[in-house]
Amino acid sequence: MPDIDFAFLADAAETNPGQKFYVLGGGVSRIGGPGFPLRHPHLALVISLTVTAAELEREHEIRFVLLDPEGGEVASATSQLVAHGSTEGKDTNLTFSVDLWNLQFNGPGDYSFRILVNGSERRRLPLSVVRSTEGTSTLPLSPPPGQKYEA
Repeated sequence: MPDIDFAFLADAAETNPGQKFYVLGGGVSRIGGPGFPLRHPHLALVISLTVTAAELEREHEIRFVLLDPEGGEVASATSQLVAHGSTEGKDTNLTFSVDLWNLQFNGPGDYSFRILVNGSERRRLPLSVVRSTEGTSTLPLSPPPGQKYEA
């Protein structure tokens, strides 16, 4: 069965089969806002699927489910993928991303992305949703000109 080499959440991602992928704000594990329900404008779910030579040219079901703290379904999607690659005994990695637009979180808490391959759960990604007057941002990459950040 194909396995997940890696999976993570990001602010944005661009993936093209057989090429490098590009990520902005990778490693998202916490989001927040001033009130609930909270509508988050965009997240990207990035997944790298490892497929063995025997599993190439066959259809595989990929499913993700976002669960709230009580286990209720917030969002889900299912897709069929076929990996193409060398049949010379080498594994093939298929990296792809799923754009998640305008997710609504009804309250704060520990949410969870579950990723299933051919009906079997292969990875869980935690997502903490918090009430925050400052949103999700921390310090920007660099201070404004002429200013320093003080710890």
